[in-house]
Amino acid sequence: MKIFVHLCGSQMEFACSHVVCNWGPDGAGISQFGPSYENAILKQQTDPLPPPLPPRRFRKPRPTSLPNPPFSPSHLPVTPYSLPPPVPPRLDLLKGENRFKVNINVVSLGVGKLADISQDAGLESFQSPVICGKCSAALSCLSSVWKKLWVCEFCGYENGVDESLAQVCIGQRAGVRSDDLYLPKTSEDDYQNLEDTMVVFCVDISGSMIVTTEVTSDSGSTVHVSRLEGIQDALQRTLTFALEKTPHRRVALVTFNNEVVIYGDGTRTPLTIKDWALVDYEHIWKQAVGYNVPHCIAETYQHLSHRVKELREHGATALGPAALASVALASKYPGSKVILCTDGRANIGLGDMEQAQSSSAKTPYFYRELALQAVEKGVIISVMSFRGTDCCLADIGRLADMTGGRVNIVTIGTVATEIQSISEDNVLATSVTATLLAADGVYFPYEDENNHKLVREIGNVTMGLEITFEFAVKPDYMEIFLQRNTLPFQLQLSFKTRDQQKVTRIITEQRPVTTSSQILLGKLNVTVLAVHWAQLCASLTMDGRVKQAQRQLAAQQDLLSHISKLRPIQKEESIYGNWMDTMTTICDGIKTESQILSDEAAEVVYQMKRASSIRSISSNYTAGNQKKALVKKKAMQAM
Repeated sequence: MKIFVHLCGSQMEFACSHVVCNWGPDGAGISQFGPSYENAILKQQTDPLPPPLPPRRFRKPRPTSLPNPPFSPSHLPVTPYSLPPPVPPRLDLLKGENRFKVNINVVSLGVGKLADISQDAGLESFQSPVICGKCSAALSCLSSVWKKLWVCEFCGYENGVDESLAQVCIGQRAGVRSDDLYLPKTSEDDYQNLEDTMVVFCVDISGSMIVTTEVTSDSGSTVHVSRLEGIQDALQRTLTFALEKTPHRRVALVTFNNEVVIYGDGTRTPLTIKDWALVDYEHIWKQAVGYNVPHCIAETYQHLSHRVKELREHGATALGPAALASVALASKYPGSKVILCTDGRANIGLGDMEQAQSSSAKTPYFYRELALQAVEKGVIISVMSFRGTDCCLADIGRLADMTGGRVNIVTIGTVATEIQSISEDNVLATSVTATLLAADGVYFPYEDENNHKLVREIGNVTMGLEITFEFAVKPDYMEIFLQRNTLPFQLQLSFKTRDQQKVTRIITEQRPVTTSSQILLGKLNVTVLAVHWAQLCASLTMDGRVKQAQRQLAAQQDLLSHISKLRPIQKEESIYGNWMDTMTTICDGIKTESQILSDEAAEVVYQMKRASSIRSISSNYTAGNQKKALVKKKAMQAM
């Protein structure tokens, strides 16, 4: 194996310069902890302002003729001969440092940039990493090896290591941080053509697609265009764009109404799935996988264009079976995409929303399972619906949310631009897994694992993807960590590049430890915090934990308001504030547990779950405008 050392521009950021040990994991605020006296402003529970220092007093000198009294601690003077000078007040503490209930122990991972190794070629290579036998942490420049023994800084396990191997791993490096890239030896069998992927257009042609919208033509006249006509025009433009930009890429077409028709690349006899087959998961998968798509768009452009022109709307909406067939068709080519376009709820076959609604099923199991299978096969699903329709986007949007795709509501005027944008080939890596390690005694709130190691299956990665995590210190470890001064963190990111090369990137870093009383709120990284808050509150809302999301939002807005009093708010930070306002509007609209997100609200929430810092993307949705639209036309609706 090979290792590249000291990569630049790492995308592992912390919201706070220190690990705050005494944050309350129950969200009830920061608990009291630490010595009873520090050379800093002290805080009383009942008074937000520090008590005044007692006046200095000086005693008369003791007569030298008197004998010295026996020494006893109880005879020590109550007041010292002189007190330390008062320290200047810290602005962030004057209004009560313990009133903030939001956790500032947050780390952000710019996975999109971490998985892009195109600029890291040609660096010096070394051996494979040395792994801890207990927690699987990797030996780094922060590790200490003494007499062929490495005591893991994350779990305390004693690992025997070869001294020369340790020197290769850590001998040439020093500091508080390392960023290493490990590349295995490649073989010809592992290689895959970078353009050997597929985009599948999965198009609704049910009867409701005949609904028209009044638009202005290029000549200035007013015409009525149906939803299907809008999709057809968008697909024709996208096929032309693909022919010019990616002529060697495969493009396939699948349509659905009361049956599913697989056209593939348009050169073969279509495959129709209907009747009983619409509820047979294995049958649909097997049929679609067996349908061969041998040609690229340069060879099939005319055939596909003709198929698109012939589409006519009628029938019901077998959305679930069509999505399944599309994923199966694309599954043979990791990094492929499925673009699902619909204007109504699934009402026949697998994933029938109307049947799920009548049986009080909260989220159809089918869509979760299909999303997991798509992740396993390296397929990204994006979902598009038309504004003003009811597709139960909160449920089918999970296909996009779990696979790394987009959720969009379009109009006749924007559908072409959206389809073309989504279909562009921007997949950087597939089969991505992130493992985050911290010292034993640290854990990750809101995650299933209640220990210091967190594993997240990400699947496919595109540019701009950021994921965030909260971490906290268990109460029993607070005093221990404060004595250690620093805590280690390590990210292990494993993935496959577009040419199927296996890569592991390992970033190790040390962070100092402190208590909440020593943190300057004005120095917090608001960008990291805001992205995490948006992702967390959106996730809680989508999971039905609205009250938790509301508590988080209130605490976040309180902290942002306080920070704004300490320093000027930057332009991008004001946008993050709009994100919080948008989520607050959505959460406040949920009155009972029987309500679900409207399609408009679901679109915003799913976009919030994929939020990323403004500086990392060329454009961003304007949450403030979305908020106004939601306020005007009800963010929620009862089922």
